[in-house]
Amino acid sequence: MDFQLKMITPDGIPGALEKAERYRLLNEPAQAESICRDVLAVDGRNQHALRALILTLTDQFGLGGCADHAREARTYVGQLDDDYEQAYYMGLVYERETRAYLERSNVVRSAAYDGFRHAMNCYEKAESLRPPGNVDAVLRWNSCVRAIERERLHPMSVEPELPLE
Repeated sequence: MDFQLKMITPDGIPGALEKAERYRLLNEPAQAESICRDVLAVDGRNQHALRALILTLTDQFGLGGCADHAREARTYVGQLDDDYEQAYYMGLVYERETRAYLERSNVVRSAAYDGFRHAMNCYEKAESLRPPGNVDAVLRWNSCVRAIERERLHPMSVEPELPLE
């Protein structure tokens, strides 16, 4: 069977975005993702829908069948109009991708360290662009630092360790 998606009306966008947020809070990111895509089909530059879609994609990191979500989320981050938001949401993508990566077995721990450092670099950039009173990037930076310490992550050694004789 060949089904066609139905379009929502522009006046339904605010209510749809409220529903997407509710579905995220109910831990139903696939439903929230679908709603965000419906909004973007009507208003492709809707910043609220882009932010919500980025978050719903990152909510699904680590779930089966979601391997391309990080790449897709990064593409949507590039569509955000605000430089602060681009830096902040790119940090979120890296951080959440790294946290999902750590949940797998037999991971290269230095790669997780690198993932957190990518996120932290984005948060540093966001911090320099932040609106007055906005401390979100600082909070996320601190969360990455604590994760690195808790997981005892380190960068890949530049020089190989010599065996003891």
